[in-house]
Amino acid sequence: MANVFSKAKGLFRLFHTIDIDQISTLASKIDLGEVMASVSKMDDNQLNSVVKMLKSGHHQHELPPIEGDFYHLGHTLSPEQRELQLKVRAFMETEVKPIVNEYWLKAEFPFQIIPKLAELNICGLTYQGYGGGGQSFLMEGVLAMEMARVDTSISTFFGVQSGLAMGSIYLCGSEEQKQEWLPRMQQFKAIGAFGLTEPEVGSAAAGGLTTTAKRDGDTWILNGQKKWIGNATFADILVIWARDVDDNQVKGFLLRKDTPGFSVEKMHDKMALRIVQNGIITLKDCVIHETDRLQNANSFKDTAKVLQMTRAGVAWQAVGCARGAYESALDYTRKRKQFGKPIASFQLIQNHLVEMLSNLTAMQTLCFRLSQLQDEGKLNDEHASLAKVFCSLRTRDVVSKAREVMGGNGILLEYDVARFVADAEAIYSYEGTKEINSLIVGRAITGFSAFV
Repeated sequence: MANVFSKAKGLFRLFHTIDIDQISTLASKIDLGEVMASVSKMDDNQLNSVVKMLKSGHHQHELPPIEGDFYHLGHTLSPEQRELQLKVRAFMETEVKPIVNEYWLKAEFPFQIIPKLAELNICGLTYQGYGGGGQSFLMEGVLAMEMARVDTSISTFFGVQSGLAMGSIYLCGSEEQKQEWLPRMQQFKAIGAFGLTEPEVGSAAAGGLTTTAKRDGDTWILNGQKKWIGNATFADILVIWARDVDDNQVKGFLLRKDTPGFSVEKMHDKMALRIVQNGIITLKDCVIHETDRLQNANSFKDTAKVLQMTRAGVAWQAVGCARGAYESALDYTRKRKQFGKPIASFQLIQNHLVEMLSNLTAMQTLCFRLSQLQDEGKLNDEHASLAKVFCSLRTRDVVSKAREVMGGNGILLEYDVARFVADAEAIYSYEGTKEINSLIVGRAITGFSAFV
């Protein structure tokens, strides 16, 4: 009798989970008599399993939030910093994300976002005065990550403006040059570019620039070419690095866009950073007044100061690119179903996701410490170079696995990861290749220089 009563309770619990409409639907599809007979033969454990399965179908499985900051590093920021981080994130999500794939595919720049970007008041964030915010390098890095998390091209545009171009003037310019350009650039009323790389000179820029500068009284005559120059097609002011033919030292010049002899050709057919407007610059007897020479840029060591300051930002961009790919892939795997289940529930997919998150978390913690060293005035070339090497390598790995877990859809722009995969290749090469940055770190730890 006790066993019969137990079975009755089990049947009651089973059908208590099903409403009358569902029972009617079931009756039209199956023989309920057979089902009852089968259920009556089940033991308690089997009944409990069936009831649990049915209940799970009635309650939506609550998933954890998609969060690439697994160690909650963002929560170590001050409330004001955290507010600014989330403000920039909201801007990227609402203003950039809806249009980014369209402009990436067309290889065009969405100029309509510049006034809205200016309203964020984050350009020149670390500079004291001249409209800058006097903020920490850590905050600057976090914002670079937030931009790259949605699109690396916009982060690169911002990095050229706020970092390379403004940074050259801030570190190497005279007070008059700073007053003339930095406030306008901080408000995006003047757009800047940074011209160092040449068609035949990349890694060898320290001693091999072919662009020349010849002093002629109170003016300089510049000749040569520059390549891969971001923002070059629409910049108002371009920082040009050239070799002084008299002392063979690298010097910096502020080239205004209307200077006679200056021309620029847009580079086409890039597979990465397609929104960034890279240009090939040609300088033919460009006359630049001595007042437009960067007064405190007298050798490549001064150029290197700018590169050191901005290289940390590129490491942060790598973090953002990896984070965007990881979060997109995680979201996809929780929605995509195969064999009747979300693919995120499969062991191999979870293994890929955990490997991605491990790399991403290591990158974030490294960059946090890197920016702390920068804020403490303890940043050396090798610190920035190690971050660039590690983060650009690991980003490649993260975006590759993100593309893998998405299967064929991973190569479609609509799922975003394909763009991150392509853009990771640009991050891997610019601001110093993996090999050059490795040699900088190698020299620091061994005491021997392996440079040619």
